[in-house]
Amino acid sequence: MTPLTLIHRPRRNRRSAAIRALMAETHLSPAQLVWPVFIHDAADSVDIPSLPGIKRFTVSDLLRECETLRKLNVSAIALFPAVEPALKDADGREALNPDNLVNRAIRELKKHFPDLALIADVALDPYTTHGHDGLLGADGDVANDATVAALTVMARRQAEAGIDYVAPSDMMDGRVGAIRRALDADGHTSTGLIAYAAKFASAYYGPFRDAVGSHRQRGDYLDKRTYQLNPANAREAVRDALLDEAEGADALMVKPAGLYLDILAKLRAKTLLPLSAYQTSGEYAQIHAAADRGWLDLAAARDESLLAIKRAGADFILTYFAKSYAENYKS
Repeated sequence: MTPLTLIHRPRRNRRSAAIRALMAETHLSPAQLVWPVFIHDAADSVDIPSLPGIKRFTVSDLLRECETLRKLNVSAIALFPAVEPALKDADGREALNPDNLVNRAIRELKKHFPDLALIADVALDPYTTHGHDGLLGADGDVANDATVAALTVMARRQAEAGIDYVAPSDMMDGRVGAIRRALDADGHTSTGLIAYAAKFASAYYGPFRDAVGSHRQRGDYLDKRTYQLNPANAREAVRDALLDEAEGADALMVKPAGLYLDILAKLRAKTLLPLSAYQTSGEYAQIHAAADRGWLDLAAARDESLLAIKRAGADFILTYFAKSYAENYKS
């Protein structure tokens, strides 16, 4: 057969593993991953059925896990509490307690792992009986300004405990600026702020809500569409994110990650801030479910999903795969 007369043969750059590594445009390492962890005040750590391989940890067990994470070069975790029902109320007052579970965990973690970066969620949904991310107004909707006032106190308590980054995930208007001003007024000028800048009203949060116990109200999944973003809207997402930047965010986040790679790419073109993405519990669970049925290769699907998020523009990724990816990472 007569060879084609081609000047350009792109396959030359894919000929071997060594050449493919040399030509790779996107690189992902464990140091760019954040492991979201759930903690509770029970006697033992327990499995979360809807999140295979993920537990609700006791603080003592989490300390042991962090020893492993540091050896694996995972340098950050994000803390989420599963609050005892007796501590919940309509106003989420336990969130403002200086000695609540998260704040005690922050102090313990910083005492044992001062070089581990800690991120704390700033939202009321784990603490409220209704499961919403804020305080309800007379009309039954989440009241923006009253919620911002409560979140500001919550963030101040986390800063006092020694957190590296507060991460407001509630999507209230103006909360980034209010929290930044309050932290600075208290002298916590070194405490960072990662804004959930483009958090969508997604169907992919179910396992997370199971994990923190905020998943249902009167038997139905909660409707958070008056404060979380419409999945149809890209321009609105960019606008919200740029408002958070203007209010003083140190990094911006997109959540979910895999279904919103276009948002990541758009934001990457608009901001010089560090950009992150949260691969949600639903994204993680669906990959596991397909792999359990033999429809996907778990490790390959995991790695491809993370690489896609990085390629779209994320500097770091919150993912429940952080530990397993690090365990199998080959530099």
